[in-house]
Amino acid sequence: MIRFENITKVLGGKTVLDNITFEVAEGETFVIVGLSGAGKSVTLKHMIQLMRPDAGKVIIDGEVINTLGRSALQAVRTKFGVLFQSAALLQWMTVMDNVALPLREHTHQGEVEIKKRVIEKLELLGLADAAEKFPADLSGGMQKRAGLARAIIMNPKIVLYDEPTSGLDPVTSRRIDDLIVNMRKELGITSVVVTHDLHSALSIGSRIMMLHEGKIVENATPDEFIHSKNETVQSFLESQYITKKGKWETGLTHE
Repeated sequence: MIRFENITKVLGGKTVLDNITFEVAEGETFVIVGLSGAGKSVTLKHMIQLMRPDAGKVIIDGEVINTLGRSALQAVRTKFGVLFQSAALLQWMTVMDNVALPLREHTHQGEVEIKKRVIEKLELLGLADAAEKFPADLSGGMQKRAGLARAIIMNPKIVLYDEPTSGLDPVTSRRIDDLIVNMRKELGITSVVVTHDLHSALSIGSRIMMLHEGKIVENATPDEFIHSKNETVQSFLESQYITKKGKWETGLTHE
């Protein structure tokens, strides 16, 4: 579904992505981890061509997109929904209006149908009672859920998550993790998640890729990732108090 072939990107004289190649299969939750500045968010931006590579190919559903013109690229982008790190809700709009915005801008549906679709998504995410509230009235976790409702309102095939648990307490973070898993199970959505949170990555990911200094140092299932022999991976795991011993050793299931 998503394939990077020999992608290189240089920013400010620094090679942020260094000839990387990987593939995201349809229906999986692909998690990208790494230290700050490793190129995680830059990778995400290449998937919807907010950035274009200096070399290599970005392929979506068999189509090379980094050479497309504006109208053709826009058609590809309709396959994606994006949950930004800040949720990016418009503060002067209610939750209902925030979630409805893509429908109003990109479809010719009437208000009755739009409201119906918005309520369906809010109910799916446990936000039906918040439809008429403003973002400032919501907790951080509720804002992320509202942002997710907007991201999926156009029924995308792929959802990109940029640090979805950033700034949230551990309990709320795990609720967001559960939502990401449910999006795959209930809607068949392919997910690409950028995160610093390894506990989240190990809980939700079908595959975890670690970037370090612009290169891929590991691309594996969660169980394989924990047992990686790569020193950079092991150091990253240990920094978040995850080792080969303990509960992680029993294995993780990602149905």
